[in-house]
Amino acid sequence: MRPAYPHPVIAREGWPFLAAALLVSVLVTYFFAWWSLPFWLATVFILQFFRDPQREVPDEPRAVVSPADGRIVEVSRVQDPYLKRDSLKISVFMNVFNVHSNRSPVDGTVKERWYFPGAFVNAALDKASLDNERNALWLRTDGGADVTCVQVAGLIARRILCYVSPGAGLRRGVRYGFIRFGSRVDVYLPADAEPKAALGDKVYAAESVLAWQKTTTSTTK
Repeated sequence: MRPAYPHPVIAREGWPFLAAALLVSVLVTYFFAWWSLPFWLATVFILQFFRDPQREVPDEPRAVVSPADGRIVEVSRVQDPYLKRDSLKISVFMNVFNVHSNRSPVDGTVKERWYFPGAFVNAALDKASLDNERNALWLRTDGGADVTCVQVAGLIARRILCYVSPGAGLRRGVRYGFIRFGSRVDVYLPADAEPKAALGDKVYAAESVLAWQKTTTSTTK
């Protein structure tokens, strides 16, 4: 097992929100002590939302790890809409109480990145995969297989953050993005990948295995 990445306990994306919440809570407590409880509850919520715990990544090179914390809402054989191929699709839904850092599911190189504006329907619904705002990464693994990892905005999510561009190298479990306030991540794998996660499973980014890779040659030029 190896650590996913060095990082602070609280995601850097949350620092401005947490600082503002703390300042407001302290000021309200000072001037209006009895009215401060809702502000402190909001501060605690922000603290838990932006927490970013250390994770241990499985050593097995064929393992495809979860890119997000949450619940499995889809495991199906579908057409990958980005690489136009048959694929195994596994989707993870994140609610507002899950950790929202996104990690790479495989070791590989970013071949392409696509951003699509869209709607903000409930990310737990299947139609969110193609209707909602989303950011897609095409990753080519060290073994030559192609994986598509898609960040999908949710009902109240309004900001998808992605920190990598084509040519970047990623290791499994390494942090590459963040989605604020409830969302979804779709992973499209080669059709011969073996699913290990099942519908309804609770998964953890970088630690939980979604599937085993079998393909050792790429299917897309």
